Amino acid sequence: MLASTKEQLKVTSTPTIATILYKLGLRNQFIQGVKPLALGKPNMVGEAFTLRYIPAREDLNPISVFMNPEHPQRVAVETCPEGAVLVMDSRKSARAASAGSILVTRLMVRGAAGIVTDGGFRDSSVIAALPFPSFHNTPSAPTNLTLNQALDINVPIGCGDVAVFPGDIIVGDDDGVMVIPAQLADKVAEEAKKMELYEEYVTEKVAGGFSIIGLYPLTSEDVKLDFEKWKKKKI
Repeated sequence: MLASTKEQLKVTSTPTIATILYKLGLRNQFIQGVKPLALGKPNMVGEAFTLRYIPAREDLNPISVFMNPEHPQRVAVETCPEGAVLVMDSRKSARAASAGSILVTRLMVRGAAGIVTDGGFRDSSVIAALPFPSFHNTPSAPTNLTLNQALDINVPIGCGDVAVFPGDIIVGDDDGVMVIPAQLADKVAEEAKKMELYEEYVTEKVAGGFSIIGLYPLTSEDVKLDFEKWKKKKI
């Protein structure tokens, strides 16, 4: 991902990204059922680093497994690269927590860009207060060991019905989380810049009483000419 791509995605909304990906033939890139723990934080942008949970099996998942320094959940937190987003496949279940405030704080201090689970977090109010983008399904008090077993690190996963591959670009805002295939990130950012400029023009026109017919979507030749004149004044 180019530095300019990252900077553009930091100011691009997930609805805009969804529209661009739809035009590119990708319709299922919005992680379903996931929302920010707190609104109003800057866009989360980073490469996906993944963790996969499976249903826990009692004989393999006692609380003593946390004493193992190689426990996958702990290793994922300690090895997630700086600037990456930890994305967790929690089987869309918040019946047991994917993580709590201590692990999320550790991830933040290590320089990660954010965390996403299609399950839930415990200590949700503490996590919400952190200056760190965090997205989940709903709060969850039980430890993940009760129902979930961390298994694989940085492998392809499903999160909220979306395929997430390591290195995919994750963008999160107040509306939710989009997954951009890594090879399309630069193109999406380039299109976003153009799209947002036109939407600024549209918003100005609509606020001034202009009809959306021919304007949004752009189908009128007169509007096209007017937009080009407007754009020259802006750029």
